[in-house]
Amino acid sequence: MTAPVQPPIPAAPTEDVTPASALASPAIPAGLGPDELEEIDNLLDDLRSRGEEIPQWEFCDGFMTAVICSRRPIPPAEYLPMLLGDGAELDVAAGAPLPLLPAFADAAQQARFMELWDRRWNEIVAQLDTDVKTLDDDRTFQPEAMDMRGAVASLTDEQRAEMGDDQEIPSFGQVWALGFMFAVENWPEDWAAPRDKEAAKWLDDALDSIVALTEDDTGKPEVCMFSEDGPPSTSQARVEAFGEAIWAVYDLRQLWKSMGPRVETVRKAPEPGRNDPCHCGSGKKFKKCHGA
Repeated sequence: MTAPVQPPIPAAPTEDVTPASALASPAIPAGLGPDELEEIDNLLDDLRSRGEEIPQWEFCDGFMTAVICSRRPIPPAEYLPMLLGDGAELDVAAGAPLPLLPAFADAAQQARFMELWDRRWNEIVAQLDTDVKTLDDDRTFQPEAMDMRGAVASLTDEQRAEMGDDQEIPSFGQVWALGFMFAVENWPEDWAAPRDKEAAKWLDDALDSIVALTEDDTGKPEVCMFSEDGPPSTSQARVEAFGEAIWAVYDLRQLWKSMGPRVETVRKAPEPGRNDPCHCGSGKKFKKCHGA
């Protein structure tokens, strides 16, 4: 099922907001349209016939967003097996093509998946690196989040009966947030809090906004994010939390870009004292040998 066009989400309060119409719109790479979204859903369904752990596209989109926002550039040979395989990093030289992952039927299927994946990747990068002030700006990043509860509520009684009652329906944005946090949890060193207290708080606040979406929406259904005239399926508080999560993604992208990859501390082995035996085994004191 492809994600429908969602109604605008309330913008986070900002100062001196410039109307979206007054902003010069830089070119944003074309993302995935309805046909491509349906195609990638079908690809993932086929992958699922060879691997039960293959996630839905919404989860993949959240995962991709986190990888893009990560402090360190993570190569496909490292992140794709985590998403679609056994988690073991592929031994691939820099710039070399990826080998065929077991989940794919053949090289052509993997190449098409990567073509669609890269389209969405480039769109997200361009959106997150564009200075936007409101969420209703056409250039603003929008997660591929589905209102599954709204979709199910919009079905006929017969269609719902065919689905059965044993399926737990996720809240709006929940699967996307779970995909994002899956990436964060699998690269803990890249998401470790920086030493700077202000930056660490910035990180915690942003991640808290995304973690909030991983929880169930227990508020009173007031709006439908599946269609404008659909039955209420999502609380207003959830809609606002979704908007906060989008701004949090911008914060994370800006935070790690400003700090750069983590620099490993080089630890030198302590040198022997001047009167200690030299480490080379000569039998002389260090000051008379290598310490001279």
